[in-house]
Amino acid sequence: MDDNDTSIIANRDEAIPILRIPSRDDDGPPTPSSSSEAEQKVRNRDKFKDGMGRLKETLDTQYSGPGVQQRLGDKLFANMLSFVVPRDATLADDDDDSTAKKDRRSRKYVERPNFSLPQMTTNFRRFNARIGIIFVLQNRLIHLFTWRQPTATLSFLAIWSVLSLNPHLVPMIPLIGLLFYVMIPSFIARHPVSANDPRIEPSFRGPAVAPPSRVKPAPDLSKDFMRNMRDLQNCMEDFSTVHDAANEYLTPYTNFSDEMVSSAVFVAVFGVACTAVIGSRVVPWRFIMLAAGWVMTLSGHPNAQNILLSSRNLKQVRAVINDAQGLLRSWIDADIILDEPPEVRQVEIFELQKYHIYSDTWESWLFSATPYDPLSPLRIAAARAKGTQFFEDVQPPNGWGWKDKKWTLDLASREWVEQRMITGVEVETEGERWVYDLPDEVVDVMGSSPTKRGKKGKVGKSPVVVPKSGWEEGNGFGERGAWRRRRWVRVVGRRVPGGGASVKLDP
Repeated sequence: MDDNDTSIIANRDEAIPILRIPSRDDDGPPTPSSSSEAEQKVRNRDKFKDGMGRLKETLDTQYSGPGVQQRLGDKLFANMLSFVVPRDATLADDDDDSTAKKDRRSRKYVERPNFSLPQMTTNFRRFNARIGIIFVLQNRLIHLFTWRQPTATLSFLAIWSVLSLNPHLVPMIPLIGLLFYVMIPSFIARHPVSANDPRIEPSFRGPAVAPPSRVKPAPDLSKDFMRNMRDLQNCMEDFSTVHDAANEYLTPYTNFSDEMVSSAVFVAVFGVACTAVIGSRVVPWRFIMLAAGWVMTLSGHPNAQNILLSSRNLKQVRAVINDAQGLLRSWIDADIILDEPPEVRQVEIFELQKYHIYSDTWESWLFSATPYDPLSPLRIAAARAKGTQFFEDVQPPNGWGWKDKKWTLDLASREWVEQRMITGVEVETEGERWVYDLPDEVVDVMGSSPTKRGKKGKVGKSPVVVPKSGWEEGNGFGERGAWRRRRWVRVVGRRVPGGGASVKLDP
């Protein structure tokens, strides 16, 4: 394959550089964080070498002859990705595709293939063969802003100045780019001029003598293909570096890890946003854009880089930043006061006891989060009450801690029964404040039909009077059901991050 084929766009210049952003704790070049990571890298490198060796043997023995270049590329990338993707890696919804809801729209809009290593290999190979235009643009921008050709950089500054002072010309940029970088080169390709014969005068008249030009993808395993892989590798490293630097330098100010600092940033951003809404019209945006473009472009000059990145200037800048951070911290400590009291809530637990007819006693059963009343869903479904057997095992909710030393009996038994609209119970308003189940025949009449409440009904031979309120106060029925409960309350407070784990009620 010709390395100078102009129909293939690839970065044939130097490789795309890799960003190096120092960490807060590191003053020198980045080093592995631990020996274990270094050993892991060595093992991965050895594993990759062994895999590539096996791949080469397979290619030498099984693949020969014409027409196998695409299969060779697929085999190469499949082996490379096999070291990155685990063999058992699957998506969470791979097993239930048959039960997933089908989209009734056209197939071309809704087709979403699941992860597949062969498909990933094919897509990566096709993507890498066509991504060269992005790297060419990136490399040209690097040359432009690093003053490789001063005339080109000065021309850019002149154009930037015109656009900054006349923003209505900005829509012309894509149109001019389409004309000078797409249409005119395509026309010249259809009407080539002979540069080797001086007897022929250049002319673009007459019919086209050459086929139309098209951008071709880089052939598999060609030099341009490998250049694209090199630049793609460096761009992935740049993205990871910027992502980690943003987490290290910017996230601590916005994630409320230090609530005073994040609150100050929030107030400042909110004030700037309000000011921008009100007074953005009076801001000289044209001159700001003009000055910003000139400063950024001039700062990329090699002489400016030597001055800005000198150790003396870096130390001075670091000292100024530290002084500014000290002043900002003192202002935050003096003016930002987080005096909001910690959040407190009241939690409840119901002590359930079951009646034993043979011994005529009540036995402690468990402590439950629900009252387990006769008409509750658990009782209707004939399900067991859920809770813990001992009082000491009751723990606060996750993220909360106890504020009171002990549980307190709720003496307002009538209020919590009415708030929950519990029916079929008898309420003690004095003494231990137990709430008893009414006899089963009364509960059956209550649950059968709402129209029977407050009226007389017959169950067997004895009349049953159903209370209009749904519950009875005192000891009006003489007989009681199999369960009784009472309510205990306790105050909890929001627990700070890093506290001990909480335990929920066990079923």
